[in-house]
Formats: sequence, C-alpha cells, structure tokens
Amino acid sequence: MILFRPTGAKELELVKESGWKVWPPRLADQPIFYPVTTFEYAEKIARDWNSVLPAPDNCGFVTKFEITHEAEKKYTVQDAGGKAHTELWIPADDLTWFNGQILGKICVVAGYRNGHAVTLSDHPLTLGFA
Repeated sequence: MILFRPTGAKELELVKESGWKVWPPRLADQPIFYPVTTFEYAEKIARDWNSVLPAPDNCGFVTKFEITHEAEKKYTVQDAGGKAHTELWIPADDLTWFNGQILGKICVVAGYRNGHAVTLSDHPLTLGFA
C-alpha cells in the first residue's frame, strides 16, 4: 500500500536523520500517527495548513512511502471527512512496529511555502529527492 504523509520541516528533519527510513516517535500530545491514502489529501494539508504557519515554520512537505501487506491489513482506512479524506490511524505505541513495515525509503514528493509550491531541489532537507 502506498501512503502519503503531510509534514513540516521539524518532522522531516527527523526523518532525514533516520536515513529516510522511519517516522519519529509521537509527541505526548500526538497519540496517533496518521498517514493519508492520497497525494491530493496530503497536498491540501501540507499546502493549506503546514505551509501557512508563521516563519520559520512556514513550509509543508508531502512524503510518500510504501508499507507491507501485513501493515495494510492491520489498520482500517478511516474516513476523516469524506471519500477524498482517508487515512490510517496508527496508535503512537504501534509506531515502532509500523516503521518496521515500511518498504524502501520515505521520499519527499512535493513542497510548499506560504501556500505555494516550491522546487524541492532548492530546499536543503530535500536535496536528492526532487
């Protein structure tokens, strides 16, 4: 199953530090890790929510990764506001196991700043993923 994750620069830096292999542990106020099932939904969150935060946090990224069939079977796709807004809800306590179910690397496929698309090759976090 292919999944997408909208993220900001802080979380993306932690993914980069992992060698683009795992998602970082959730913070205390983040009981669920929720990758989404479509690029369009991830793009909307990254562009319209993440990238419009006050500077220096005014950037959002869409990442893409694949999980095993076993992980796909374990979690039910959740409706988060309509057919175009579906996601998996991974409890924070399951994230280590879930990270072990990622096939290959987590890739950055889009970036936004102040609500507008940016060229990924111009951003230091994403060099090599444009």
